[in-house]
Amino acid sequence: MYDMLFASHQGSWAFLPILFLIAFFLYRAGKNTGGRILRIILGIFYLIMIVSGVGLLFELGFPAMFVVKGILALLLIGFMEMALGKTKRGESAAVSFTLVVVTLVIVVLLGFGVISF
Repeated sequence: MYDMLFASHQGSWAFLPILFLIAFFLYRAGKNTGGRILRIILGIFYLIMIVSGVGLLFELGFPAMFVVKGILALLLIGFMEMALGKTKRGESAAVSFTLVVVTLVIVVLLGFGVISF
């Protein structure tokens, strides 16, 4: 069970930044239909990531570092949605995009064990 959860979690993390960037640039180019479709696909990957992450937390016994990573990952999803929403409305998304990049780097470093406590 652990291997299945880990593979789906890792796979969803591989696709999330790529899909986010494509949706971000589609919204910036004014192609709302393509951005909307990718946003739906992003939502599916958010669900896969959250469900597999919670399953991994149950399998591992809720270690503190991974609980913090999960909280940061939920914040990252919020920042991604905030950046996409602002870009769709034509507002400046520089702060939101910066929050996405910083949080993504921290979450990935926690996930690979570069940052640990």
